[in-house]
Amino acid sequence: MRRISSRPKSLKETDFRFCPGCGHSLIHRLVAETIDKLGIRGKTVGIAPVGCAVFAYDYFNFDVLEVAHGRPPAAATGLKRIMPDRIIFSYQGDGDLAAIGTAEIIHAANRGENLTVIFVNNATYGMTGGQLAPTTLIGQKTTTTPKGRDVKQAGYPLKVSELLSTIDGVSFVCRTAVNNVKNLMETKRAIEKAFRYQMEERGFSLVEVLSPCPTDWEMSPGESIRWIEEEMMKVFPLGLIKDKYMEV
Repeated sequence: MRRISSRPKSLKETDFRFCPGCGHSLIHRLVAETIDKLGIRGKTVGIAPVGCAVFAYDYFNFDVLEVAHGRPPAAATGLKRIMPDRIIFSYQGDGDLAAIGTAEIIHAANRGENLTVIFVNNATYGMTGGQLAPTTLIGQKTTTTPKGRDVKQAGYPLKVSELLSTIDGVSFVCRTAVNNVKNLMETKRAIEKAFRYQMEERGFSLVEVLSPCPTDWEMSPGESIRWIEEEMMKVFPLGLIKDKYMEV
């Protein structure tokens, strides 16, 4: 039988154990395909945090360092400074990057560290049971907001990409999604640009990816895709947010 698509060399021969409909497996493949295309697998190091993103070390076929919750940008900074010839990227969820890791991501961006960040936004704490995250939408029900997020108690959804785009040290910020084939291809192009900018020593890049979490959203995979399109994208619109080096 002819295989339509082969496994990227940057992925191990290991079955994903993510929940059905989860976007992490799709994003993992896009990252792996990009690394293969750029021919950088032998010098790439990934940084995995706590949360569903931690499983990256089981799947990527290159060095992956697990670090404490929220600390990937700090660890990535240290690795890049002692090994500037390596390609260093962090793979982080919204609970990790936008909550406990807020200081790390902001200051790494402000220093203009030559890093690539893949930021997976599923509007919830995935691994620990679906609690309120900084990106949870107003009115969205979680285990810690059973009646829905209330602005008076929990504030507004944090728009990390827009926030980081105001920082001078940031070179590239883009928000994409994995809800359909078109957006998958846009996500792959954005990831490639973020890696290329690091290779060209252009500074800090971040790709935010809207990703479904059917289990904690208590939806079917199909319903979770529609929820991204009908609800998440209203709050987190897709598109290029900042490109310091975009040709005019």
